[in-house]
Amino acid sequence: MRYFSLLIAAMAALLLFNNCSDKDKGDCNAMGVISERTQKKAVRMLTEKYGEENSFRIKTGVKQVAAFWMEQDGDEADFEKLCVEHFIADKEQLDKNFERLQNNFEVINGHNNRIVLDFNEPLHLDCGEILPIDMIFGAYNPSAHLQNDFYKNKLAFFILLNFPHYTLDEKNDLGKSWTRKEWAYARMGDIFTSRVPSEVLQNISEAMTKADAYISEYNIFVGHMQDNDGKSYFDKDKKLITHWNLRDEIKSKYSEESGLPAQKIIYEAMKRIITQEIPEIVINSNEYEWNPYTNTVFKDGDQVDFTSEPDTRYQHLLTNYHTRIAADPYNPYYTTYIQRSFAEGMQIPQEEVEAMFVQLVSSPIAKEIAGLIKKRLGRDLEAFDIWYDGFKARSTIAQEVLDNATKSKYPDKAAFYADLPNILVKLGYSSEKANDIVKHIQVDASRGAGHAWGAEMKSEKSRLRTRIGADGMDYKGYNIAVHEFGHNVEQTLTLQDVDYYMMRGVPNTAFTELWAFVFQARDLDLLGIKDDNPDKEYLNILDNFWSVYEIMGVSLVDMNVWKWLYKNPNATAEQLKNQVIEISKEVWNKYYAEAFGIKDEPILAIYSHMIDYPLYLSAYPVGHLAEFQVEKQMEGKSIGDEMYRICTQGNLTPNIWMENATGAALSADPIIEAAEKAYNAMTK
Repeated sequence: MRYFSLLIAAMAALLLFNNCSDKDKGDCNAMGVISERTQKKAVRMLTEKYGEENSFRIKTGVKQVAAFWMEQDGDEADFEKLCVEHFIADKEQLDKNFERLQNNFEVINGHNNRIVLDFNEPLHLDCGEILPIDMIFGAYNPSAHLQNDFYKNKLAFFILLNFPHYTLDEKNDLGKSWTRKEWAYARMGDIFTSRVPSEVLQNISEAMTKADAYISEYNIFVGHMQDNDGKSYFDKDKKLITHWNLRDEIKSKYSEESGLPAQKIIYEAMKRIITQEIPEIVINSNEYEWNPYTNTVFKDGDQVDFTSEPDTRYQHLLTNYHTRIAADPYNPYYTTYIQRSFAEGMQIPQEEVEAMFVQLVSSPIAKEIAGLIKKRLGRDLEAFDIWYDGFKARSTIAQEVLDNATKSKYPDKAAFYADLPNILVKLGYSSEKANDIVKHIQVDASRGAGHAWGAEMKSEKSRLRTRIGADGMDYKGYNIAVHEFGHNVEQTLTLQDVDYYMMRGVPNTAFTELWAFVFQARDLDLLGIKDDNPDKEYLNILDNFWSVYEIMGVSLVDMNVWKWLYKNPNATAEQLKNQVIEISKEVWNKYYAEAFGIKDEPILAIYSHMIDYPLYLSAYPVGHLAEFQVEKQMEGKSIGDEMYRICTQGNLTPNIWMENATGAALSADPIIEAAEKAYNAMTK
């Protein structure tokens, strides 16, 4: 998912750089150069003109403008002139300007989003060879200069002057009694709270594009993997992207009596990827036979020499780190990427997210459920059983049966698209609303594992991308497609049906993951495959808990890696690799080793999002927690009706959004308590 960030800031002016030398004065990047005396003068002039009733907005607006004013914007007299000429006291005029602003931002965001989509098609879609020029276009960010352009033409200062922005604490407190328009005004005030140079933004975009392309092309031809006896466990032409398809292949093997050897060999390959011992010549290639146990490579029966992948995985992570910290000095309120990802982007402080995760992964019920899984499997646990899929109905159905069902139903993307309205009707939407939603969605065949990409203006469509083979959509592709469809429906409702454009979207990406999980959990029902197990409810709870238990560990690794990077900014890719492995083992040993009976496993370091979408991983477990609470709220009700009610709140803070949606704050307690009850019911 890619969203334009909504920025939140405190109200203070900070000097970010030392004064520029005379030689460099024309390019001086020092912000907050307006004296306190001049600010007070501007406040006094405006208060005399518009009265004390406008005191809060005047003081706040002047401070906000001063916080981002640079020498290149003019002298102190220019600052005074801008404040006096552009402050709007009249409510009717302010509302007219707000409407014009949000309409124009929809135009800007929508068209820039479309440019990015079109330029990335060769990288994201299964449409032939990637040319060198595609990487250049894909890395181009048409919005890179937008922020600085709006500071130069003073539009940013107009917004800073007239629309106060509020801290997260203030939003959570004051926002409970705000009208919808007051919320929309507050979101307008969130737009300009940084002043990052265009070249820094462009470098961030380029780093993300290159990392995404690297991950999208990181396929393993598992049919060409063999064990120490020379045996292979997969079709020769089976190609799986890491980590998603490799993980899902492990999940699919729980339905097969002989699935354990296949699971083990995939995990051996994963470990070689994590350590970067994987032979470079077997990545996205079917020309060689590879034994990941011994890490030997053969061609035509003869062993061949190879070079291991040269820490490319970690170099991409390191480049993402360096491009993002380059923006730190230009963000006076959230001064690290960690803060911007959590307190600003997620609208939940990182410390609170981490504490919530630690609460769950430390809960005693995790060890009890691990014991139940061990009993169900009839063997000791392996590290990859963190992805145990046996609580789901599909775990009892052979992969071939599932693949045949989806391939026959969806031979191509057109067939899947044609069925989308039917899927929505099954979920409780009226036929009319289902068709209205689907007309705003486009289905594409993905080069990578799949993703959803929302529109940014009402005249554009959200994109659903999933892998579709020449012989049709296999079950993995279908499962991903249903997940992404959940995203698309949320994206459509929160753009098309939310009352103010500035309120579009959800509180953070975890809340779009929520709806993707809601849809994905019903994939078999939507295929017409029913689960009549009387323990279905308990099994679903245990499955949900186990999924959260797994992904929270991955997210804790991600967070701790970024904390380490901030303490070690000069680290090399090799040092970073060693530290990622060490952190993954530390998290494993602290929260998983006792439950699994195995120590020092690096499995939590395999996730691809850690490489191409830094600090996104926390959205998944937060989404699972929110999903669990929302699912409870929707019990016995129409999913379509409840989804519409909840989604059309738009972008409130997570606290207020969850209170309105379910009557309770986001918490790990409900799922922990439910897991304890489900475990007791299954073992009595």
